[in-house]
Amino acid sequence: MPSKKLSIIVFSGDFDRAVAAFTLATGAAAVNWEVNLFFTFWGLDIIKKKRGHSFIGKGLLARFFNFLLGGRKNLPLSRLNFGGISPQLMTGMMRSRNVATLDELIAAAQQLHIKFIACEMAMHILGLTRDDLIDDVKEVIGVPTFLQYSEDAQVLFI
Repeated sequence: MPSKKLSIIVFSGDFDRAVAAFTLATGAAAVNWEVNLFFTFWGLDIIKKKRGHSFIGKGLLARFFNFLLGGRKNLPLSRLNFGGISPQLMTGMMRSRNVATLDELIAAAQQLHIKFIACEMAMHILGLTRDDLIDDVKEVIGVPTFLQYSEDAQVLFI
């Protein structure tokens, strides 16, 4: 059983912040830490089934917001996004330097059995349902349950 725990609140839908969250998560899991990734608000974009722009969600405004967010395929860089091309450039740089890409980090997190958790309140606000998320999301929970899972854990907010 893991002796240390890490819980990461994935609030941002920015490409570089997603890479940071998954790098920390997979690194911790690789040394046998228990890891929870709690996706909320814009971070939910990373774990949507539809990876591109799509009108998902309940209600017109929710569908519009979810379309604009763009899915994992369209995560912007937090700085110097250059009209959306920077994540592709960054991915190319990562590959050329033998650094795991975001998709590879997500696959590693899945293989390492990192717990993917979605925020119930944020999903409700954005009109998302469990069916809108990748199958690796095992739970949709509220903050009190997340706090229970994070008891005695190192908690990071990215």
